[in-house]
Amino acid sequence: MRSLTALLMLTQARAFFHVAPRVGALRRQLVQHASSVREGASSLQVLVPIGTGSEEIETCCIADTLVRAGAEVTVASVEDDLTVTCSRGIKIVADVPIKDCENQLWDLVVCPGGMPGAERLRDSAPLTSIIRAQRSSGRWLGAVCAAPAVVLQHHDLLDDKATCYPAPKFTETLGGKLAPGEVVVAGNVVTSKGPGTSLPFAVKLVELLFGKEKADEIADQMLVPRP
Repeated sequence: MRSLTALLMLTQARAFFHVAPRVGALRRQLVQHASSVREGASSLQVLVPIGTGSEEIETCCIADTLVRAGAEVTVASVEDDLTVTCSRGIKIVADVPIKDCENQLWDLVVCPGGMPGAERLRDSAPLTSIIRAQRSSGRWLGAVCAAPAVVLQHHDLLDDKATCYPAPKFTETLGGKLAPGEVVVAGNVVTSKGPGTSLPFAVKLVELLFGKEKADEIADQMLVPRP
């Protein structure tokens, strides 16, 4: 019965691809849910919020690497439009608006940096509610580049050490919480420095969600050096 149900769900998911013009979370969820039924496992849920001026490399490295590991990644726009213009002018079409992501359980919420993208994330009321709940619940919360200082520190979500982009306006904001290293894990918060550290950061997130063996496997496939 399980095999028949999984086959039916896969057929429905493939049919959906032919009739739906927009790439979005629902289409990906249909395929991934059908696959998880077939495999007898469910995907871990990851939220990546973006706004005008978010950093493209960081956003794509995070989302791509976690999808490779088997996570179900939802990219959410904090803007009125799903199409977000990033820091270097590249446009990314988000899956859903951020308001649709409230009152959901996320295994990981991870904020890319970029300016003024980090400020757009900071000023989003729905995202603030989400990351506060994430922090207090003990589930994983991540941020890279400007976001540790501009988003997490601003909302008093850094109780311990963290890192960020090495510019005075960000490092001075972190003050005594600033720690060395490309990727810093403190409690349930993971932070990193910027575009060049995005792949090691993403692989560390894979390790925290899926374990070291999976992280090593993904790193080997992507030719990312491991410490």
